[in-house]
Amino acid sequence: MDGHDIDDRQSRTDLFDVPPEESPSPTSRSERWYRTLDVWVLSPLRVAMTDWRMPVGATILTAFVVLGTVGVRLISAPEVSEAPVYTGAFRGGIGAITTSGGWIDIVSLSLGETGFTLPWVALSLPLGTDRFGQDIARGLVHGTPAMLKMALAGAVFATGVALLVGTVAGYRGGVIDTVLMTITDIVMTIPALPLIVLLAAVYQPSDPFVIGVLLAIDNWPGLARALRSQVLTIRTESYVEAARAMGLSPGTVLRRDVIPQLMPYTLINAANAARAVIFESVALYFLGLLPIGSTFNWGVMMNQAYQAGALSNVDRAGHWLFAPMCLLVVFSFGLIVFSQGLDRVFNPQLRARHSKAVGYDDETGVSTGD
Repeated sequence: MDGHDIDDRQSRTDLFDVPPEESPSPTSRSERWYRTLDVWVLSPLRVAMTDWRMPVGATILTAFVVLGTVGVRLISAPEVSEAPVYTGAFRGGIGAITTSGGWIDIVSLSLGETGFTLPWVALSLPLGTDRFGQDIARGLVHGTPAMLKMALAGAVFATGVALLVGTVAGYRGGVIDTVLMTITDIVMTIPALPLIVLLAAVYQPSDPFVIGVLLAIDNWPGLARALRSQVLTIRTESYVEAARAMGLSPGTVLRRDVIPQLMPYTLINAANAARAVIFESVALYFLGLLPIGSTFNWGVMMNQAYQAGALSNVDRAGHWLFAPMCLLVVFSFGLIVFSQGLDRVFNPQLRARHSKAVGYDDETGVSTGD
């Protein structure tokens, strides 16, 4: 073999020989944990802090949850004739310290020779009393657990049924889709208020969880139809088709590839469903269409105030009616702003932009991390 042939072969070999790229160093376990924590916890928190609605809504709802769980254990229940009837807000009897209800009275203070006296504020009766001489503030505290239970039961039932019906109908299609959507349309066309009144009159529910489910019985059809429309689009995606071609079961495909994409919209509607259940329950209790003697909540307080003539004698008993009404407005406001904040938290572009473990191109709006 000639030397020139050897040199030609060597040059051709060198031409196509490409030095191998250096393999990336393996990611340590701590880095993987930090990446997971940043993507699923830290970046959503950063997004939440960029909008005032999420912190405000979360603070309001947390305060009500603490009030309905811890507050009822620390604050004693109101008692009949514990104070003069129809005592106005911040006008309770003077006393140095009152320990029965966990409140403290601050008596009048004088500022030396000026003769100026600060008006005393009786924190023992911050919202006054009703016609039974019961502390309204402590009544609101002990009426909160029932409201939270009804809101939770209604939100879980409405979103759970809607998620089940919408995903199965949209993913399976065919006869199953037709049957489920026919049932959904039938429930949607039934008048909600007469149905709820009829069920409440027949069963006379007293458990707040049962009442929440009854009130949410007409809240799921609209969400089910919306989720079905989204599933019809998602099931045509390439990764869903690949999962089905690999032989994965429908339940696995729904759990891994379909339902996670529906959760942002579902959670936002869950907050709206809870707000609707709260409004409906208070309205029905106020009108006396739900059994009043078996439970105690804000709607029962408003019903008692109305029956006692709070509207006709606002100067004397108006605070009894307006106190639970104001609390209802604050709770509803918290649910609204919290659901609006969730819309930004579940936005994938915003989460990628605020993530330190995943790169983000501000010009293209596309995540550059793996």
